[in-house]
Amino acid sequence: MTSGNTTSNTTGNAAGTELEQAQFGAVTVLFGARGGKYPHGNSLVVTGREEALVVDPSLGLLPPRPLPRVDRVVNSHCHEDHVAGNHLFADLPWHLHAEDLPGIRDLESMLAIYGFQGEIEAGFRRVLVEEFHFTPCPDPVPFHDGDVFELGGVSVQVIHTPGHTRGHSCLWIDGPAMDGPLLYLGDIDLSSFGPYYGDAWSDLEDFERSLERIRELDAAHYATFHHVGVLSGRAAFRERLDRFAQVIQRRETRLLEYLSEPRSLDEIAAHRFVYRPGDAVLFAEPVERRSMGQHLARLERQGRVQAVEGGRFLRVGAA
Repeated sequence: MTSGNTTSNTTGNAAGTELEQAQFGAVTVLFGARGGKYPHGNSLVVTGREEALVVDPSLGLLPPRPLPRVDRVVNSHCHEDHVAGNHLFADLPWHLHAEDLPGIRDLESMLAIYGFQGEIEAGFRRVLVEEFHFTPCPDPVPFHDGDVFELGGVSVQVIHTPGHTRGHSCLWIDGPAMDGPLLYLGDIDLSSFGPYYGDAWSDLEDFERSLERIRELDAAHYATFHHVGVLSGRAAFRERLDRFAQVIQRRETRLLEYLSEPRSLDEIAAHRFVYRPGDAVLFAEPVERRSMGQHLARLERQGRVQAVEGGRFLRVGAA
């Protein structure tokens, strides 16, 4: 789960399993259950001389895990698993990027981020409330690219990295109290699953630009909300980032191969390019449609795919 020089210990969660935490200078990483695998995640506590903040409070912060003493909540973006523990800090300011801010104000606005419809929307509405403890905040505090939280000996700078959501942001954590900068990547999680851009507020090409932006950042440590946990050193980070980004091209290549015959978007979604066939995912169909619809639009612009009769799409030339 971690690499590099850290100190660590464990504590329990509601399921009775031991949850690990590790220290990276002023940053404590509170690892979620199952290595932070969804619906769980890895939260951060950043502590300076004057203030402390919690980043993306996850399900792992639920009792009996002792709550960290902090002064504010910072969310990398407005998705269910990243705000699942916000309600535990109801008396503190909640900070999100201005582009994602509407989602935390009420349940209807939160649902608009995903863009689900019908029975899927109704089922996900229940999931948000019952499993992720969605709690509206009428007065969240917006931040923007380049904004800095000064904690006293530690600074937390916002790096806007849209694509996963409109407001998704990474955090650059540094200062004399640190043993080297730590870049928090949020849901640029470096997993084998690859980038997720399947919601109404997602954008494939924004995601690609965000990956290019962070690739040049040289930190001592790189922390993700899911799966990887913490990597130490730029070489390890770049290797995982490149593998993560390559999933986008693999999806596009597979799509082109599939379009050797005319296919509708319904057929493309049912074929599954993001999720594995047979995976029981409530929202798989709309995510496939949204994700692969963006690939189709790009391939049409490039002249590599054309729309044909009956609302179908066909590859132009070789894959």
